[in-house]
Amino acid sequence: MTTSQQTQSETPPLEEKTVADYLRDNPEFFQNNPSLLATLHIPHTCGTAVSLIEHQVKVLRDQNHQLKRKLMDLVHVARDNNRLNERMHQLTLGLVTSGTLEALLDTLREHLQGEFNADTVTLRLAGLSEARARECGVDPFNREAAEVEHFESFYKTCRPQCGRFKREQMAFLFGDQAPAVESAAIIPLGKKGGTGLLAIGSQEGNRFHPGMGTLFLTHLGELLDLLLNVHLAPDNRV
Repeated sequence: MTTSQQTQSETPPLEEKTVADYLRDNPEFFQNNPSLLATLHIPHTCGTAVSLIEHQVKVLRDQNHQLKRKLMDLVHVARDNNRLNERMHQLTLGLVTSGTLEALLDTLREHLQGEFNADTVTLRLAGLSEARARECGVDPFNREAAEVEHFESFYKTCRPQCGRFKREQMAFLFGDQAPAVESAAIIPLGKKGGTGLLAIGSQEGNRFHPGMGTLFLTHLGELLDLLLNVHLAPDNRV
């Protein structure tokens, strides 16, 4: 035990009379420390009834606690948004400075798995030969393929969707890794999803859910489609 700990343990607790004498000698104490009033419980004797003042104080104290919780929730949301914006900024810089299609896709996977805690990332792209697709670690994409019929509602809106998807949808998106994926986010690429789609999977069932915001996913899809158009230009295809 340290000296300071010994001193604290040896200090006797204040007696009520000592506190009362101090407050009596320092009547301005609560004026100088108004925050303490919110934590004090001072009953008003009214027989078996509760006084109106005491009831009002209790209501105000409860409202104060609720406001504090709401404020802390807002602070946490703001911090999360700041972290998300910073990660998005770093991802954008990495994607923009990628000189080749392979580097672009590697950077995308590294950031989504490393910075955004994705368990699996798959990408299907149109306009690539099978050999070129294998080199880049992506799957070919055909908007008219029979499997795409499972995503009819997805392509009606052509917006990012999050949640738990049907077994046949998960198999198309993640292949052999599908059984381990509990929730996913799907992002269409290009006008009406013609360029392809990006799928981000998680082993956590609530990681992606229908109620979550998709603004970040929308921006990511737009950015990725813009950069893919550069790398998938006719003179860059194999």
